[in-house]
Amino acid sequence: MEKYAIIYASVTGNTEKLAHAICNMLPSEDCVYFGKPDGKALEAGRLYIGFWTDKGGCDAGLADFLATIEKKEIFLFGTAGFGGEEEYFNRIMENVEKKINDSNVVIGRYMCQGKMPVSVRERYEKMMQTPSMKTKAEELLENFDRAVSHPDDADILNLEKAISLCTSERQKSRRMQMSDK
Repeated sequence: MEKYAIIYASVTGNTEKLAHAICNMLPSEDCVYFGKPDGKALEAGRLYIGFWTDKGGCDAGLADFLATIEKKEIFLFGTAGFGGEEEYFNRIMENVEKKINDSNVVIGRYMCQGKMPVSVRERYEKMMQTPSMKTKAEELLENFDRAVSHPDDADILNLEKAISLCTSERQKSRRMQMSDK
């Protein structure tokens, strides 16, 4: 396996949990960097880059880091407090991918729901007191309660599947390229 780095931005610990899961599934001897965005990670040929969702994309710090990357294989992973709908996750991923230089190849991606801070629930509860906001607040509270257990074991298993799939596809593609030479 080629050298890799795991880079992530995490506020509530959700994305960090996914980063640790990736670290546990890949050979540790091939890892050149694990942690917050740092130029040291660019020594690797493959980057596993994780983010928390901020305004429909990644946070500004991670976006700045993405702009510095050239000629790498990238696997994106992220978490969002609102979730469950693949269409929503795809829009977020597309927004993040727009920050990546065209010289890179996104080899895979994975996104799941993540728990939110209790302060968010408190804000939704206050919304319940406003009659015109009650229905929306109920929906938000329901989503909050669904998110509490995420990322869960099923999310981690799905992340592992996504990484295994992209890894086997890349190996197959490389073998085909080698046989063409």
